[in-house]
Amino acid sequence: MNIFVILKRTFDTEEKITISNGKVNEDGAEFIINPYDEYAVEEAITLRDAHGGEVTVITVGEEESEKELRTALAIGADKAVLINNEDVEDFDQFSTSSILAAYLKEKEVDIILAGNVAVDNGSGQVGPRLAEELGIPALTTITKLTVDGGKATVERDIEGDVEVVEVSLPLLVTCQQGLNEPRYPSLPGIMKAKKKPLEKLDLDDIDLDEDDVEAKTKTVEQFLPPEKEAGKILEGEMEKQVQELVSLLRNEAKVM
Repeated sequence: MNIFVILKRTFDTEEKITISNGKVNEDGAEFIINPYDEYAVEEAITLRDAHGGEVTVITVGEEESEKELRTALAIGADKAVLINNEDVEDFDQFSTSSILAAYLKEKEVDIILAGNVAVDNGSGQVGPRLAEELGIPALTTITKLTVDGGKATVERDIEGDVEVVEVSLPLLVTCQQGLNEPRYPSLPGIMKAKKKPLEKLDLDDIDLDEDDVEAKTKTVEQFLPPEKEAGKILEGEMEKQVQELVSLLRNEAKVM
């Protein structure tokens, strides 16, 4: 089974994000594998162990992304691919999916796994866009995946309920919390990862140039949410508290 996992390098979710000149300040920030992509890596390894084949992790990014790919290799992936996008000035989800599609269209694909969303922008677009470009089915927010021959049975989260879908391979799925419990890299895994293949490609290597993947969208501004104001504690008789609460909701909160 040929299994591919799409990874993204994102800020550590424990990091304190700061904005400088309308952009996220990356100086001194710690980066990790996008947390939702960890579920994709774990599920890919589980599928490989059950059905055979190999797991290839792919990311579109700059040289720094090699660290996250090596982490995925240490967890248990077999191969990694880094497609460099540093020459692309304007970059968005269209750009990423176009680059991935150009690479994957020449491969024999059984299943592609990705995170449901990236924690940095949360658009959830890359997986479905990629499936559309490759002409294969896509199922999002999955919480269970079973493969039997050329078919897969998928359970997906639909806002408090579960939908069960049977679909033929090849297939792209995006992974949600609850699908599995991602493992950590072991010391032997870290040592083995140093010898596993990590291919580095430029756009020329997949017959693309910068104009082919120019962004379709533009980020106008980035800003942090306003700080929450201190709450108020109402005291006194219940009747007076109710009257004061109604007054605050009407005059200050403007919700009545």
